[in-house]
Amino acid sequence: MNKQRNDVIFQFCTLVVFFIIIMFSFSIFLGGHYTPGGGFVGGLLVSGALLLILIAYDIRTLERILPIDFKKVIAIGLAFCYATPLIALLMNKPFFTHFFGDLHLPLFGDIHWHTAMLFDLGVMLAVIGTTMTIILTIGENE
Repeated sequence: MNKQRNDVIFQFCTLVVFFIIIMFSFSIFLGGHYTPGGGFVGGLLVSGALLLILIAYDIRTLERILPIDFKKVIAIGLAFCYATPLIALLMNKPFFTHFFGDLHLPLFGDIHWHTAMLFDLGVMLAVIGTTMTIILTIGENE
């Protein structure tokens, strides 16, 4: 039986809340070196935002919006986590020595960067990939 759903208000509000959660997750991610947060919490927030899209619509809509194999996202995240300490070893420094500096971007001005952000990016991608793989695997059994 094909059940007709009429969740227009819920679906509209989901799109608004989705972008708010995504922006907050990037704020938490970028502030993770100086305040509580970082890649793990940012990744959980992104996964929560994607889960909200999944609940408001359905699994096919999410796959149409984001045609991503989340197992590959896990692999990319782990590659970042693995490559970050190798940067230090290649520069003849102790394992996990982080480097920092200032980078000038035309629209944003001077931005302070840190190689720990690359590691946190890897953690964020691994958390998003793992969480969404678990959720989508469970959800496919409908």
